[in-house]
This record gives sequence, structure tokens and C-alpha cells, in this order.
Amino acid sequence: MFEFRLSKELKKRKVSLASKEDIEPHEVLLDKLAKKKEEELGISERKFEVPLQKKVLILLLFFAIFLNLAFFAKTFQFQIIEGKELKAASEENKFKMYQIQAERGVIYDRNFNQLVSNQPSFDLICETEKLPQLDSEKLKVLKEVSFILGKNFEDLKTEIAGSKTPIITISENLSHEKLIILETKIRELPGFQIKNNTVRDYREGPSFAHLIGYKRKTGEKTGLEFSYDEALREKPGEILIERDARGNLISQKIVSLPESGTSLVLWSDSELQKKIKEELERKLQEIGSKKGAAVALDPETGGVISLVSLPGFDNNLFSKGLSQEEWEKIEKDSSKPLFNRAIAGKYLTGSTIKPLIALAALEEKIISPEKKIDAQGKIVIQDAWNPEKFWEFKDWAIHGLTDMRKAIAQSVNVYFYTIGGGYGNQKGLGPTKIKEYLEKFGWNQKTGIDLPGEVEGFIPDKEWKKRVLGEGWWDGDTYYLSIGQEYLGITPIEVAASFVPIANGGIIYKPQIVQKIVDSEKNTIKEFTPMILNENFIDPENLKVVREGMRQAVTGENSPRASATLLNSLPVSAAAKTGTAEVTKKEGKFYNTWITVFAPYEDPKIVLTLLIEDVKEKELEQRLTVLPVAKEILEWYFTK
Repeated sequence: MFEFRLSKELKKRKVSLASKEDIEPHEVLLDKLAKKKEEELGISERKFEVPLQKKVLILLLFFAIFLNLAFFAKTFQFQIIEGKELKAASEENKFKMYQIQAERGVIYDRNFNQLVSNQPSFDLICETEKLPQLDSEKLKVLKEVSFILGKNFEDLKTEIAGSKTPIITISENLSHEKLIILETKIRELPGFQIKNNTVRDYREGPSFAHLIGYKRKTGEKTGLEFSYDEALREKPGEILIERDARGNLISQKIVSLPESGTSLVLWSDSELQKKIKEELERKLQEIGSKKGAAVALDPETGGVISLVSLPGFDNNLFSKGLSQEEWEKIEKDSSKPLFNRAIAGKYLTGSTIKPLIALAALEEKIISPEKKIDAQGKIVIQDAWNPEKFWEFKDWAIHGLTDMRKAIAQSVNVYFYTIGGGYGNQKGLGPTKIKEYLEKFGWNQKTGIDLPGEVEGFIPDKEWKKRVLGEGWWDGDTYYLSIGQEYLGITPIEVAASFVPIANGGIIYKPQIVQKIVDSEKNTIKEFTPMILNENFIDPENLKVVREGMRQAVTGENSPRASATLLNSLPVSAAAKTGTAEVTKKEGKFYNTWITVFAPYEDPKIVLTLLIEDVKEKELEQRLTVLPVAKEILEWYFTK
């Protein structure tokens, strides 16, 4: 009863609080018991629940509202403002267009011997954006790559860090060993990728370097690779790849098929090209020179059978990757191996000019071919401004009475001084007429050969000398011009082209290297017809006289000092004109030696022009320089 009454009494009692909340009696007892328990256990009084203040609740409310607004704003930005762009980016990530490789067209010689092919090549590239973000991971990958390639780690790191493009080629033309290692580890090298492509393989390398040129991976091209890039160029196909967000392949679709480039068939004879290079190099080594050039043309079409410039270079170095050391070696070579002397070198022609001077004199009717001039080793003229002073213009020998055929055969300077500049009672052409006729034969202008880098030759005249040298033109200038000396500068291709009308009876053709364009089955797509640059500008009878003079240079008939009798032992008849031009340099006196030959004489199939530069005075005798080279080449050509 006691417990009951106590409970009943306690129930009637209430505790008034400021919060207006009632505490029941049993809550007080529980609190007291709890406090007693805490004291027994040694636990201090703590508050397990603390009511949040009103300000905190308001701040939380505003923060939640702010987050919702920010989320809404970003959603609006992504969905409405940037929706189209993001959708396009998403589609771009989902769909990727890849190229299907096609092959560049190849190049054949006239007999369909393949001179150029395409070889597979593998490069290691780095996509900098895909490298690991963590520096430690990135360095680990770079060290692994540098170890595989055998490349200095610091150099690799600097190369990648300094790149201004997102994709860098780290190593070109990977060796077979390195390629195998990389292929097994490429998944462990994020940011790096093996790229396969093709490189040009020039099978005859140095023999055709100046003619075919090269194509580099950078896109740079020279030679025929440049001139006929549009015909040779391949058209890659396209394939559309669809992947999911994880990069798994969903589908692929061919958008366009690859198309290989068309191929070129040249007029060139690859065996003759190699033979000319071989014989020229042998002679250059023998006489201690490095520089020379050769052009062989088909007189019936103007087709370039051969074109050589020495020293040469290996175009494979450029197509497959040139090291810094290799480039420096080429760049520092004083003989300029990249320079195409056959189409861009300008030279004094020496006596090579004489058949053209003879034709000009016959056309102008200033002399008959039978008239004889007494060539006693020199002519002497009085100075125009000082009557007490006399000038001597020497010949290389005393030739005696000389008609035009003998003058050509023996290369008689006195004869050509006389018909060029006039002497005694014999009227001369004069510089204006000489230039006019030389230009009819294509000198002083580009031939239009289908190679980049051709330059036009140079023929001096009165206006040029006054404008550039500040001097007047005098008779001595005309005499020198008449024998191809002093200010003249003509390219080997111009010389060769100018002798084609003498060989074929009066037609100048544009020199053409490419004969036709063919498809992969060697079916003709386009054929290049011979292009006539000039014709019917010389009387055939006058051409006949000059041809006979060039033939006499080989046979020696009525010409005991004929200049090219070494060629008389050829298996076919030939006609020729030699030339020697004096060149003064700081190292001393040198000579450029020439020969132009056409054969067979009755029905010419080849016009061959050879030039050797920097022949020393002791080697001047032509029989020790260019003439035996021509003999070796033509003997091989007509007996192979």
C-alpha cells in the first residue's frame, strides 16, 4: 500500500519548466537512477542530445536550396545551352573515323623494271593527352619506353614536354626487334601507340636520286615524286567505328574504299643510267674531281633516256629517316650532292657552241661551207681605244687552210673567231645575231623538262654588260662568245636539247622523262606525246653540212687533228663535238670538258652530252677526261 500511495501522490506533482514542457515523475526517478549509475562507474555528466539552434537550421535550409539551384543551373547548361555541342562530342567519342591505307603509285623504267616500291614501316607515336596524370606513373612509362628504344631518358622527357602538338613521333622505322618488344608491352604504355604506314624504297637509290627524287614522311617531295605527285598520290579509304562507353567495339562500316595511286613509266633506261654513273664516277676518281653531269635524249621523241648528276646521294636516307649526323654530312659537303647539275648547273660551254655558230653563219649566208680560212694559230686585233695596243686571240694549234667541216672536226678557234666577230675581209655574225640563233636552239631559256629546279641558261649581250658591269661591248667579247668562253652560262640539258635538231634533221623537242601513266595492271591511262618546241627554222642543207663536220670529227677524214677519233672504233657510226672551257678559281686554273655525241649517224637513236667539272690543267688533254667515258658508255649501249 505504501508503494501505491507514493505513486499516486507523485503522479499529482508536476515540474514547471521555461519550455512549457511537463516532466513526468517517473522521468525524474529515471534521471536520478542514471546519475547514481554514472557516479558508480566514474562517468562524468554528459548531454547526449543537444537541440539545434534556429540559425543553424536556417543556414542548412539555404544551403540545400543553393545546391538544388546549382544542380538545376548545371543541368540547364548541359541540356539547353551546351546540349548540341555536348551531344556532338559524345557522338564523336562514340563514332571514330579511321583511314584505310592505300599505296602510292610506283615508278618503272622504259622496260618496266621497277625503280620504286612501297615498304611497310612502323613508328612509335606519343599522344600526350593520354599519358598518365600522376607524375610517378608517367615517369615510369617514359623510362620503360626509353629503355626499349635505347633512347636517352632525359632527351625523351624533354622532347615530350616541349612538344607543341598533341601527337609526337618518337621513333621512325622501328627495327624488327624493337617492334616485337613494343607490341608485347604497348598496353602497359598508356599514351604510346604503334603506327603503321609505308615508306618509299628506291631500289636504285643513288643512281636515280636526282631524277626520281624522294618523298619524306613529312610530306616533302623532290624530283618526279614532286612533279607527278597528283598522279602518284594514293587516296585512303575511310571506315567508321562505333564503340560503347567502355571502348568496346559495337559496329564498323566502310565509308569509302582506298584507291592506290597511278604509276609512271619513264623513257629512262635504268641499265644505261647505272652505266653512265659508273663510268663518270670512275673517271672523276681517276682525275681527282668530284663533279659531273650527263644527259641522254631520244632524238626521235625528246625522251630522257638518262640524266645523271654527280656527286649524288641516296634518296632512301630521306624517305626512311635521316639522322642529324647524316644530314650534317650532306649539308657540309662542298661539292653539293643535292644540287642537280644536269638541269640547274650553268657552265661555259667551250667549243660545244661551234656547230650552232656554224649554222647561224650558214643561215645568214655570211660564208659558204667550202670557203677556207687560213688558221695560223691566232688572230691579232688593234685596241679600239688605244691604236698602239694589240690583242691576241689564240688557237690551240695551227690548222692551216680550213673550211667549215674541218673547222668543226678540229675545233678551230680562228675559224669561229672570224665568222663570229668578223676579221679582215670576212664579215662576222656579231653578238646580236649569235644570241638570236642560240635562242632558236633553246639556249637562254628553260627546256621545260618535267623536273622541278630547272634554271635557264644565260647569254650575255651589250645591254647586260653595260647594266651589270658598267662596260661597253667590244670585239673581243664577240670572239669569246663565238667559242663559248667568258660570260656564257648554259645547262647540260640545254646543250643536249640543242643538238637534237642536228641529229634528227631540224626538230627541237621538249625533254620528257615520263613516257606514260599506267594503272596497277600496267594498262595505259595517259600517254605523253612528244612536244615540239621549234622546227623548220634551219635549212636542211645547212644541217647536213654541220652533221658532216661532226662526223668528220670522229672519222678524221681530211682532218688530221680531229677531236673525237677515239669514237671511230664504236660498233656504230657516230658524230661528235667536244668542248673545253677555262675556269679561273682562287685555287687556280681549271677546265670544264664536254662532249656531245649522236649515234648511229645515219639514223640517230641517242644524243649523249657529258660534262666533267674542275679538270686540272695537267689533265686537260681530252683523251684523258670525257672522251673515253663517252666511248665506254656508247660501246656498251650498242653491244649490250
